[in-house]
Amino acid sequence: MSSQEAAFIVDAVEKKHSLLFSLCSASAPHRPQIGRAPDNIDSVRALPGSGTAAVRKPIRPTFQCADGTIHAGHIAQYAAHLQEEERAKNTIKKYVHDLHGLMAFLSGQPITKGAVIAWKEHLAEIYAPATVNSMLAAANGFFRFMDWPKLSVRPLKIQRPLFCDESREMTRAEYVRLVDEARRQGNERLALLLQTVCATGIRVSELRFITVEAVNLGRTAVSNKGKRRTVFLPGKLCGLLKKYLKKQKITDGSVFVTRTGKPLDRSNIWRDMKALCERAGVEPGKVFPHNLRHLFARTYYALEKDLSRLADILGHSNISTTRIYTAESGSVHARQMERLGLILTT
Repeated sequence: MSSQEAAFIVDAVEKKHSLLFSLCSASAPHRPQIGRAPDNIDSVRALPGSGTAAVRKPIRPTFQCADGTIHAGHIAQYAAHLQEEERAKNTIKKYVHDLHGLMAFLSGQPITKGAVIAWKEHLAEIYAPATVNSMLAAANGFFRFMDWPKLSVRPLKIQRPLFCDESREMTRAEYVRLVDEARRQGNERLALLLQTVCATGIRVSELRFITVEAVNLGRTAVSNKGKRRTVFLPGKLCGLLKKYLKKQKITDGSVFVTRTGKPLDRSNIWRDMKALCERAGVEPGKVFPHNLRHLFARTYYALEKDLSRLADILGHSNISTTRIYTAESGSVHARQMERLGLILTT
């Protein structure tokens, strides 16, 4: 690679970062001081035929705030950093939302450790501990990125619950009623979507991997959160989906699409599921796509008792997460205790 070619590429990268900041910080009350662009590249991306390997350092902040406040430009660069780290799209979206919440809480005031602790206490008054900790994780990651490690705060301590919340977990009978109601309403797509998620344990964001090709093969390769796994589709489900595809004249691409041919998103699915609640006799608080994944996990574990294998199927990196999915209700535990037969006095 010639020196002119290298200079051209570096200049393009710097312009990209500068444009990203200018677009995202236009509404910020104070404009941060912008310094020299960081040395983000060890060796620039190779041009065809150059034989030079590309090694890129993670994005680091190209500016520091002179007034000690957080600006939209900081958050935008952190979002770009998360993209280069290949974090999930929904994770990045949530982190950006949480950081804008922190910025709003500060209301233009300088950020200090005391201010972050006050924000943490404010969140604890409004949200469940797990939700608070997810927001603190977003902030702590941002502080590390900005090289402000002393601002990091500890998460709330949460004791892992022994039992699941029966008021939140969907039962098999309720799942059956939802599918039946979708059929009665003539919504075949929704009835099949519910069964697809519940019979495979996939995330609703992974429905796009259920394609015509996957239905014909009986399996699909799912890429999510930096991991790739194979998900098998039950034969009976494939048979139902093939009939649906033929009826809808869908010959390629995703199975579950809108009338305009775009893959269904989370909001479409959530709205359609909520419309079933009243007539199906299921509490709305139980009806959301992720609960189908939980039902799959509990059903699989009840049959196989193989937590490690279940973690692989669900795409979990940490088996502790899988253990939460398989938690039974307190009433189920009480029945199991009764069956032990250890009370001898009559």
